[in-house]
Amino acid sequence: MNAGKSTSLLQSAHNYREQGMQVALYTAAIDDRFGRGVIRSRIGLQESAALFDDQTAFYQPLKLQHEQTPLACVLVDEAQFLAREQVDELAQVVDELNVPVLCFGIRTDFKGELFPGSTRLLAIADKLSELKTVCTCGRKATMTVRVNEAGEAIASGAQVEIGGNDRYESKCRRHHRQVMASAQ
Repeated sequence: MNAGKSTSLLQSAHNYREQGMQVALYTAAIDDRFGRGVIRSRIGLQESAALFDDQTAFYQPLKLQHEQTPLACVLVDEAQFLAREQVDELAQVVDELNVPVLCFGIRTDFKGELFPGSTRLLAIADKLSELKTVCTCGRKATMTVRVNEAGEAIASGAQVEIGGNDRYESKCRRHHRQVMASAQ
């Protein structure tokens, strides 16, 4: 969170398109903060994208699209919301269609638990790149804390609750542990 994932994804899409190449963009249907089917960065860049939910098939539609107009890359935002099977289908796109797939998302939820999509990506990805942000103390932030309307940390709840800076804060592991120990 707050590391520039969506900005990096949109820059990658721009770079491919600038060279006359086709890309496929996907974002999670559950995340409608900026409208459905919109990838938007905190610095204001945005672009339309196809939606995915836990029932979305990737391989066959991308294979058909690639056969009609060759794809240079598939870019997936909010990849933590992918199902295990979907990550495997995206790997199949790489392995069988020879089309790179770049997935952007977070590893863990506000409790420090891995998301299912992140778990599978960590297990089978060809390459992992970490985009960094900072905690209020200046250290690298690797965790997020969910907060309520009063800005107080929340220690329980569903794994998925959509929100931005109004609902989540980036923290280093040390401060995440301290904040969660005193959370409601």
